[in-house]
Amino acid sequence: MATLTGNSGTVKVGANAIAEIRSFSVDETMDTIESTSMGDTYRTFETSLKSWSGSVDVFFDDTDTSGQGALTVGSEVTVNFQIEGSTAGDHLLSGAAIVTGRTINSSFDGLVEASLSLQGDGALTEGTVQ
Repeated sequence: MATLTGNSGTVKVGANAIAEIRSFSVDETMDTIESTSMGDTYRTFETSLKSWSGSVDVFFDDTDTSGQGALTVGSEVTVNFQIEGSTAGDHLLSGAAIVTGRTINSSFDGLVEASLSLQGDGALTEGTVQ
């Protein structure tokens, strides 16, 4: 079993890497529909629709116009979560997404940070970097 470290991962908007990434996450879920009927002793369920969402936490960089700058609230983008890096064969999750939120945090003793929220718009594809 391979163990991966997060320090080589990256997220791209299309082909453009997002600068100053601190962390990212991808959450894929599936809804269920209850199919329990009278006389059953346990609840039963059927699978339904899948969805996914993601977030990217960064050090804010206003010069990153093709990465962070492309992720304005309401924009529709193709996002590529490259979990272990950019080398051919590395693990990849990708899909179309709508940017649903951006939070910017600043404190007197730290760097300005931003958190970007994404809602998947269609399938999340799992593959490898080409």
